[in-house]
Amino acid sequence: QVQLVESGGGLVQAGGSLRLSCAASGRAFSTYAMGWFRQAPGKERELVGTLSWNGAYTYYVDSVKGRFTMSRDNDKMTAYLQMNNLKPEDTAVYYCALDPIGRTTTARYWGQGTQVTVSS
Repeated sequence: QVQLVESGGGLVQAGGSLRLSCAASGRAFSTYAMGWFRQAPGKERELVGTLSWNGAYTYYVDSVKGRFTMSRDNDKMTAYLQMNNLKPEDTAVYYCALDPIGRTTTARYWGQGTQVTVSS
């Protein structure tokens, strides 16, 4: 069993940066690919990006390419989402998850989410 806890969300002005963390418990963390997702008010959850088990391969949706960077430290069982040049449309609850199914919004293990609010 794996548990995930996100942190690092908050309120930031447009153009600012935040770094989200996703701390895992459970030795299986390093064996799974992971994904970051977000859900804005009134909208469906969407994929932000995926990261392979060793961090070597990444996928980002077009809306965050060049602004967001995913990374992971398997020794610390922690993953990160560095978000730069934030825009108001990035406002959402952000979730990390392990073992995402392709580029869908399905994954095996989920965190509880952390709120990111970007003011204009």
